[in-house]
Amino acid sequence: MNNKKTKNLTLLALFIAIEAVMVMVPFLGFIPIGPLRATLLHVPVIIAAIVLGTKQGCLIGLVFGLSSLLMNTMQPTVTSFVFSPFISGSVLSAVIAIVPRVMIGFVSGSIYQLLKDKQQTIATAVAAFLGAITNTVLVLGGIWTLFGTSYAKAIGQDASKLGSYFLAVSSTQSLLEAFVGVVIVVIVTKPLFALMKRG
Repeated sequence: MNNKKTKNLTLLALFIAIEAVMVMVPFLGFIPIGPLRATLLHVPVIIAAIVLGTKQGCLIGLVFGLSSLLMNTMQPTVTSFVFSPFISGSVLSAVIAIVPRVMIGFVSGSIYQLLKDKQQTIATAVAAFLGAITNTVLVLGGIWTLFGTSYAKAIGQDASKLGSYFLAVSSTQSLLEAFVGVVIVVIVTKPLFALMKRG
């Protein structure tokens, strides 16, 4: 039991360190694409949720969310106000930055626990995909609901066409992020599961 607890704590610390490194290294965690930033920071969140459990996934998701808030505050773009309350003056920006990222861990961990007894690889892939999509839906949905008009103005879009713009983002960049994430998660979790099963 103590050995398992030590492994869990070691992996948890490793995932936190990986998130920090991905945030600090340019073009690794946040990849600028026009006014948006593509990201792979959801991947360690999903892996932690699947291998260590939902609570640990939510914790790594919190690290992701706080990192997003910090990055958008320290290195702002024209749309960073939706993620930084220090720029927007609204606590709702912190909600968009943090809550969807915590929910990645909750959704992916919960889905994996629900499906793991059927087929581990399929359970892992489905959990990874739905975890990534959770981030996309909640972030874009939050922006649209809470900052729609301001966001549209910042990116030079007609507010009435913002929904179509987000749909295009979801069907291209976000799906790519999700599929790349699934591949990485499936590959990385296999040796981690083997490690956790050892005495």
